[in-house]
Amino acid sequence: MAFENVNQKTRWRLRSGERKRILLVGDLVSAVLALLISLYFWGQTDWLDFSWDFLSQRIPFWYYLLPILWVIIMIDMYDLHRATHIRETLKGVATAAGLALLMYMVIFFLSETNSLPRRGIAVFILATTILTFLWRFVYIRIFTAPAFMHRALIVGAGNAGIAFSRVYHEMKSSSLHIVGYIDDDPLKNKETVEGLPVLGKGQELLDVIDQYQITDVIFAITGTLNTELFQILLLAAEKGVEISSVPILYEDLFGRVPIFILQSDWILRSFIDQTHTTGFYESMKRLIDIFVSLVGLAAFLITFPLIAFMILIDGGTPIFFRQSRVGINGKPYKILKYRTMVQDAEKDGIARSSFAHDDRITGVGKILRKSHMDELPQILNILKGEMSIVGPRSEQIELVSQYQDEIPFYRARLFVRPGLTGWAQINQTYASNAAENAKKLEYDLYYIKHRSLTLDFTIILRTVGAVIGFRGL
Repeated sequence: MAFENVNQKTRWRLRSGERKRILLVGDLVSAVLALLISLYFWGQTDWLDFSWDFLSQRIPFWYYLLPILWVIIMIDMYDLHRATHIRETLKGVATAAGLALLMYMVIFFLSETNSLPRRGIAVFILATTILTFLWRFVYIRIFTAPAFMHRALIVGAGNAGIAFSRVYHEMKSSSLHIVGYIDDDPLKNKETVEGLPVLGKGQELLDVIDQYQITDVIFAITGTLNTELFQILLLAAEKGVEISSVPILYEDLFGRVPIFILQSDWILRSFIDQTHTTGFYESMKRLIDIFVSLVGLAAFLITFPLIAFMILIDGGTPIFFRQSRVGINGKPYKILKYRTMVQDAEKDGIARSSFAHDDRITGVGKILRKSHMDELPQILNILKGEMSIVGPRSEQIELVSQYQDEIPFYRARLFVRPGLTGWAQINQTYASNAAENAKKLEYDLYYIKHRSLTLDFTIILRTVGAVIGFRGL
C-alpha cells in the first residue's frame, strides 16, 4: 500500500526553520563569493594583473566581516512569505544594497581621506547584490516546487479549521498546500467549506491520506476527541505523517497566536506558563534599553533644534505631544512624542487610533512618522523604565477599555512593558478598528510568548531597515 511509504515521500518536505536556514546559508555563500570577487578586483594593479600579496598588506580585518554584515542587513528577507515572491525579493535585496551603500557613505565621510577601500566596497556591494538575487531566484524556482511542498489535511471543518484556512489563503504560504478537510458532520461530507472540499469522515482518514499523498495532518478539533479518531491519528503518525495542532502550526507559519480559536482558559493553561523569562534575560533587556536610550538621547539632542523648528513652522506649538497610555500591568504613564497631528486632533474628547491617510497628520508629521523620528522623545520614557525598546505598542486608556471588551485576551498584552518598536509594528502597519487590532494582538501575544534576546535583536534590526527604507507608520 502506498501509505506505507510516507516517509520516503516526505523526506524532501521542509519545515519553516529548515527553509530559513537554507536561505541563510545561501545568502552567506553568495556574500563570501562576492567578497572573493571584490578582493580579486581590488588586488589588481593593472587590468588582469593580480597578486594575492596585497592581502597581508592592505586588507583591514573588518573587511572580512562584510558577509556577516550583509546577512544582518538582509534580515527582513527571512520572512518566508516575502522570500517566495520575485517582486518582494527584488525589492528586499535592492533595499539591503541601498542600506549597505548608505552605511558606507556615512563611514566614508567620517573617515580620513583615502583610508577606506572604495573599489573593494563598490565591487562587493555590486557582486553580492547580483549573486544574492540570483540565489534567491533559484530558491524560489526550486523550493516552491511540488517536491518540497507539504500536502496538508485539516481534521475538523469547524471554527478552528476554517479560521486557519482563511489565514492560510490570506498569507499565501508557499510551503504548505491544504488539500481539504476531514469532518464527521454528515451535513458537510463531500461539501465545500471556505473553498476547500470535505474529503471524508474521521474513520476514512488513512484512506484519504493514501489517496491524496498527504504529508501533514492539521488537528483542528477543539472539543472532545473520540478514541477511534485518536487511534487513527496515532497510526498516521507511525507511518511518518506529521501531526500538528492548529495553534502550534498557526504560530509557526504566521508568527501570530490564534486568539479567536483558543479556549477561554488558554491564558492560564498555556500562555502564562510559557511567558516566564529568566532573570538574565530581563537584566540584559534592561541594560540594552539603557544603552540604546542613552545613544538615542544624544541623537535627540542633536536633532531637536531642526525638528522643533520644522514643527513650529508647519503648525505652531506645542512641539511635543503628551498622552496617558497604559503600561505594564495596566499602570498608566505619560508618553512623550513629537507632535505629528494638527492641534486639538481629538478636541471632541473621543480617543481614536491613527489610520492610513489620516487627514489629522500634518505635512511635517508625515515625514516624522515615515522616518520614525516622532518616536525619538520616548527614549525618556525608556530611561524611566516606563517603556522598553522592544514590546507591544502602548495604547490609550480609553481604547484599552474598549478593545478588552471586544477582543479575547486583549489585556494579556499588558504582561510586559510597551515598546518603542515591536513584533506587531514590523509585521503590520495601521490598526484603526477592532478587527485590525485583533490581528495586531495576535502578533503581540506571539512576541510575549516567545520573547528572547534573539527575537529582540531581530525586531531591532528589522526596525532599522524600516526606518532607513522610510516604511514607517
